[in-house]
Amino acid sequence: MKRRIDLVFGFFLVASLWANISAAAAALPDDSIYRIPALRLVDQDGKAFEFASLSGRPRLVGMFYGSCRMACPVEIESVKRIQAAVRAAGGRPIAAILVSFDPAHDTVPMLRMAAAEHHLRGSEFELARPQQGDYRALGAVLGIAWRPLPGGGFEHNTVIALLDAQGRIVATTDGRGKVPTEFVRAVLAREGMPLP
Repeated sequence: MKRRIDLVFGFFLVASLWANISAAAAALPDDSIYRIPALRLVDQDGKAFEFASLSGRPRLVGMFYGSCRMACPVEIESVKRIQAAVRAAGGRPIAAILVSFDPAHDTVPMLRMAAAEHHLRGSEFELARPQQGDYRALGAVLGIAWRPLPGGGFEHNTVIALLDAQGRIVATTDGRGKVPTEFVRAVLAREGMPLP
């Protein structure tokens, strides 16, 4: 009997959470990338969350894979440089998240190791892996493509997108190391800050 009560309670709890998430997603504009259905992530600290829960403030978003030794480290450092440039121009700190397109290998310990290697703080810069949902849809919307290589790893491009508070793409850059002035200006404009 207790098991049946637990199952019924669990069902209603999940249904309630889903209704709240669906209602939040329904309130977003049609072109918000937070409307990607049921994309659930886990970050480097093991915290699970819905992608749509990131709405409410501007944010930098991209994709990567943890064992990458070429493009992804450059992308991570590019995001850090953009964040530093925004702070140097008097802007408020902008959060960033990179989502793995290699969830089979990018476990929480792997994400934690990559975050430590690049000196990332979870509140300011999250690395995350998909736990559930269509992360390929996120890649498609961001314009990121990847394909496995025969010897391991991936061939891929990099894109860093600036999202507004409702998840609309405002600006993009390729994340190749150089801090793009126009991109930083777009971040400052989103935050309502004076432009340099």
